[in-house]
Amino acid sequence: MGRAGQDRGWPLVATCTRGLEEVLRGELLALGHGEATAGRGVVTFRGGHDEVYRANLWLRTAMRVLRQLAEGPAGDRDSLYRLARAVAWDELMKPGQTLAVEPAGRTEAFRSTAFAALTVKDAVVDSLREAWGFRPNVERNDPDLRIHLHLAGERAGIAADSSGEPLSHRGYRPRGGPAPLSETLAAGVLLIAGYDGTRHLVDPMAGTGTVAIEAALIATGTPPGWRRTFACERWPQHDAARLAALREAASRQRRAAPATIVAGDSDPRAVAAIRRNLKEAGVADAVVVEARDARELRLPGPGAMIVTNPPYGERLGDAAELASLYRSFGDALKRRAAGCEAWLLVGNPVLAKAVGLRPTRRVVLFNGPIECRLLRYDLYEGGRGPAKKAAATPHG
Repeated sequence: MGRAGQDRGWPLVATCTRGLEEVLRGELLALGHGEATAGRGVVTFRGGHDEVYRANLWLRTAMRVLRQLAEGPAGDRDSLYRLARAVAWDELMKPGQTLAVEPAGRTEAFRSTAFAALTVKDAVVDSLREAWGFRPNVERNDPDLRIHLHLAGERAGIAADSSGEPLSHRGYRPRGGPAPLSETLAAGVLLIAGYDGTRHLVDPMAGTGTVAIEAALIATGTPPGWRRTFACERWPQHDAARLAALREAASRQRRAAPATIVAGDSDPRAVAAIRRNLKEAGVADAVVVEARDARELRLPGPGAMIVTNPPYGERLGDAAELASLYRSFGDALKRRAAGCEAWLLVGNPVLAKAVGLRPTRRVVLFNGPIECRLLRYDLYEGGRGPAKKAAATPHG
């Protein structure tokens, strides 16, 4: 297939955290992909270079964007080797470039995913040695071509990773730190909540500021990938001028945040981290930072959204001690947040009950390995009011 044919329709896959599949599908539909299909932890769609560039620039909940190269039987080494050998690797790499194979999934056919990855590497090396007359080098840390191998049952999928570093790595926050909330999950929580930047928003337990920063990126129309590079920029047919034009067009669409965003925390170290990360993200002007205890909740305006990820007792603090925090915060919502809605991402069901309010919606999400519930609370005068019917959700 020629390049024009490829640009009309490579099979593409965007991966995501479990629970965000429909959110990610909605993002792809908004980008113009009418045939995006959600699966378990993935959404499939089609496109060429432009679509790959736009997906990496704009998708807020995707972890990676993959270009599928082959899919088929892989019940043993020979069948996996044949599957990988059928790919035209000389169209995906230039002489002198390096590669790495990253396996995922599991299968009885390969007890060791490392052996499956080695099989694919051998097929790629043999193919390129035949095409070039010499073999390419493997580079595990920073390869020019990242090959994604997915194993499932007796089948395998082979793809080129167009993203490189996971798309959750926006570049504004140091990796690691205590109890981090991934950028893609924070964005997913906001999109599930229906946040579009036009309502006031406060995160009273902001930690390193991830929710507030992702809210600011949404509110200002800033693409989450605008400050980073992608693996597809090393592909042989990469169009640097086109990607630069898409970045420039995205930059022109940025606007001032139309409503107030507040990030609050009682820990001075967290407050300092929020200010640093806001500056790195380029949205320092869009967020008000407050050194304030969440139990002294102060709203930025009427009808505000309260979105927060309180500690679970899994990685920070102790669940028994945290119960009093949840109770006090629930009391603050009752006293101070009439006419608002609150969304809490909670990883401990006992702590969720300590809030003392009945949620009107529950969505199952995963913060790393921790199964969480995103809980919506509709707040009324006096803490109670006519019950609203909970929005239907496939996650229960």
